Amino acid sequence: MNLDITNARAIATAVQTGKISALQVIRTTLEQIQTRNQQFNCFTAVTTETALLDAETIDSEIAAGKNPGLLAGVPFAVKNLFDIQGITTLAGAKINAENPPATQDATAIAKLKQAGAILVGALNMDEYAYGFVTENSHYGATRNPHDINRVAGGSSGGSAAAVAAGLVPLTLGSDTNGSIRVPAALCGVYGFKPTYGRLSRAGVALFSSSFDHIGTFTRSIADTAIAFDILQGYDNRDPICTNHPNVETRYIASLPHIDRINIDGIRIAIAGDYFAQKAEPEALEAVQKVADALNIKNYITIPESHRARAAAFVITAVEGANLHFDKLRDRSQDFDPATRDRFLAGALIPSQWYVQAQRFRRWYRDKVREIFANVDIIIAPTTPITAPLIGQETMILDGEEILVRPYLGQFTQPLSFIGLPVLSVPILRANALPLGVQIIAAPYNEAKILQVAGLLEKMGTVATRFLPN
Repeated sequence: MNLDITNARAIATAVQTGKISALQVIRTTLEQIQTRNQQFNCFTAVTTETALLDAETIDSEIAAGKNPGLLAGVPFAVKNLFDIQGITTLAGAKINAENPPATQDATAIAKLKQAGAILVGALNMDEYAYGFVTENSHYGATRNPHDINRVAGGSSGGSAAAVAAGLVPLTLGSDTNGSIRVPAALCGVYGFKPTYGRLSRAGVALFSSSFDHIGTFTRSIADTAIAFDILQGYDNRDPICTNHPNVETRYIASLPHIDRINIDGIRIAIAGDYFAQKAEPEALEAVQKVADALNIKNYITIPESHRARAAAFVITAVEGANLHFDKLRDRSQDFDPATRDRFLAGALIPSQWYVQAQRFRRWYRDKVREIFANVDIIIAPTTPITAPLIGQETMILDGEEILVRPYLGQFTQPLSFIGLPVLSVPILRANALPLGVQIIAAPYNEAKILQVAGLLEKMGTVATRFLPN
């Protein structure tokens, strides 16, 4: 059978109906990883033995007339800061390689497995999730499948690149200041960061607890919606993971049927001012392409977004440095130099700066809440540029030379700063590198994001590009 192994729904349907076995799917996936991963450096570990055993179990359940789950036989992989039972959780760090193996799977992995999905490995990342490029000095740079001389973005670079390269149809990543959305945009895939606290972080190595989210990378909105359904829900292992009492929590019944999606009554606006500055023209053109497709002409201003970004830098630096303080003091030479220097700077930030940043955070959240009283969805660029070259340190924007690494997140940081749900959708251009557009909503309004993105996908405005094997 000629099966598209980049589409989770197609795989699950084929496995459930007996058109192909889960074992065939996993063997094909493992062969692809073995053959092609060396080119991209996405995987840091491949769980060959357990993946084959899990596939055999799925096939046995189907043969016995049982329902193995919505994602039966679907291969997936996770950023290497998710605990995988029996494997040491690296979090991109040399120091962590000395830790004992995890004794149980992260909650998100367990939920996907319960739905029939099959874990095939762990994925490369920036050390301790502190970065936007996945140029890891310990485990190497992950390369962008659209141009292997360019970065995949970060810190979930391996997760984005593995989906973009067609190695797996679904991956998990984490997002603190943009670590899902930035690599999704640069690699041309869907990157979804739901509301802060909506998905369990239990069994995930954290970077900055008051910011960290987990989320998904896929090549379709239907796959994004199904994975979100499976992953959400209360988890007593994660004290911040809650189910808001007034939100619809199931989307499978409607969202996979893309032809039925409409956005009647959803009020949409374009983020202007800060979100239209210091960006290459094509990044703003990508936003305009979405606006034209949806016939949006209304602009809004999110006030003081530049201060939100600055406050996000302060809070994440302080929280990250505090988390790793003992290792910074005793083993600083074992850190990735790019990570170490920023953590050391964070350790020197005065406490009053951190307190003031948190006070500003509350003010900013209230101002954005006022905006969402009048609009349901905001669109904005994901990154100011396409994927920079590996090793590139600076870029020119608006006539000013600025650093690449921090500025890749300039449009994502003000949004995760207050935990908003955001989906980066891929904007593909003929003979050009991909870009992303953020679809942003108020907390717990993921359904509206998925509806808008589903319509854009149906219209052909957003899509992933299939790369040759």
